[in-house]
Amino acid sequence: MIKLTWHNGEVPKDMLVKQVYGLVFTTDGRLVLMAKEKETGTVYSLAGGTPEIFDNDREATLKRELMEEINITIKKPIMVGYQEVNEGNGKSPYAQVRMVAMLDEIKKSQPDPDTGEIYKRILTHPKRAIEKLNWGEIGKLLVEEAVRIASVNFNLKEFKDKDEWV
Repeated sequence: MIKLTWHNGEVPKDMLVKQVYGLVFTTDGRLVLMAKEKETGTVYSLAGGTPEIFDNDREATLKRELMEEINITIKKPIMVGYQEVNEGNGKSPYAQVRMVAMLDEIKKSQPDPDTGEIYKRILTHPKRAIEKLNWGEIGKLLVEEAVRIASVNFNLKEFKDKDEWV
C-alpha cells in the first residue's frame, strides 16, 4: 500500500526526486491551476512534471514544465516542501517536490508537446484551490504552506476571491 507523507522544506540529499510541481500565485493572490476535461467532469491539478537529464536543477524543470503544459512563465521559485512516496514494495521512498512562485506572464494556450492536449487554466482563491485539487490533508497542508511562503516572500496580503478562466 502506498504511503504519502508531507514534509515542509528541502528534500534529503539521498532521496530521488521524481516530480517537480508549482503553486503559482498572481499579484492579486490567486493560484493558477491546470484543468483537464474528463467524462466525469473537470479535473484540477498543479502544472509540473518529471525532471529531465538536460534540466540543470529543479527550477529549470519547473519552468520548462509550466511552459509546456500551460504556457506561463514565472519569477524565481521557492521550495515549499515535498511529498514522500513510499510504495511499500521494498524500494526506497522518493520525493514529489512542490515549489511556489509568482506569475510572470500568461501566454496563449498551446498544445502540450508531450500529449498534444491544450489544458485550461483557472485563477482561483487558495481555499478553493484546496477544494478543487481534492488532495485531502496533504493538499491542505501544501496550499497553506505555499500561502505562508507567498505572504512572507512575495508580500501577498490579500487573496482575490474570484475564479477566472485565462
